[in-house]
Amino acid sequence: MSIYLDRDTRVIVQGITGRMAQFHTKDMLDYGTNVVGGVVPGKGGETVHGVPVFDTVKEAVEATHADASLVFVPPPFAADSIMEAADAGIRYCVCITDGIPAQDMIQVKRYMMRYPKERRMVLTGPNCAGTISPGKAMLGIMPGHIFLPGNVGIVGRSGTLGYEAAAQLKERGIGVSTSVGIGGDPINGSSFRDILERFEEDDDTHVIAMIGEIGGPQEAEAAAYIQDHVTKPVVAYVAGLTAPKGRTMGHAGAIISAFGESASEKVEILSAAGVTVAENPAVIGETIASVM
Repeated sequence: MSIYLDRDTRVIVQGITGRMAQFHTKDMLDYGTNVVGGVVPGKGGETVHGVPVFDTVKEAVEATHADASLVFVPPPFAADSIMEAADAGIRYCVCITDGIPAQDMIQVKRYMMRYPKERRMVLTGPNCAGTISPGKAMLGIMPGHIFLPGNVGIVGRSGTLGYEAAAQLKERGIGVSTSVGIGGDPINGSSFRDILERFEEDDDTHVIAMIGEIGGPQEAEAAAYIQDHVTKPVVAYVAGLTAPKGRTMGHAGAIISAFGESASEKVEILSAAGVTVAENPAVIGETIASVM
């Protein structure tokens, strides 16, 4: 079992004719992901790597029965693309796009709330590396070869630190059930808490690794949820221990503006909730191995 993706997941790529989208679509196809279509308005009828292109998500879903979408649409149009996917019945959407205005994401969040929970599309991102269930399917831009199938669930705001965790685990012969990038923007589709809930329910996930960073309340909210609801061991790493207050560091959401948003405060809150915290990125794999 894995969360969100498996070998049967039928994937479409919104913005598939773009240069980067074409590159990563081929990568996903080579990995074994079941990419069944692409969507670019005005380019319906074309093909990319043998995959048919449609003008709208609705047409793509009707023709291919797709249930997942990867959004590679430029920032000014990405919010509309996410909402179009939600309207067409897509169940899981990953948005790679960086630079979507926060106001647009507020509109997306409100728009998705019109659907009852059982019919509401799950969104991860924007500004994320995607989701991978090793050996089954990859929906994103990560290097699939560094992920070994196994029983560690990874959730992180930073894509590259998620890669680092997976690579360190692979060196130790430890695999990953699913790795989910939730993105580094201030407003994103899914939070740590949302993914932790899915990992807690997943029988194949035995240990959870959480990669956080400065800025925002998500890690503190996750700590409260872990304390009350998570029975599996959780290992965390929080990036940005030396970051100065008030300065954006890397991600748009990585800016300290209130108590509980600095790395040291997050480490303290997570430790108090019973989470094992890795001291630096070089020992993430070692720390995870120690709790297995």
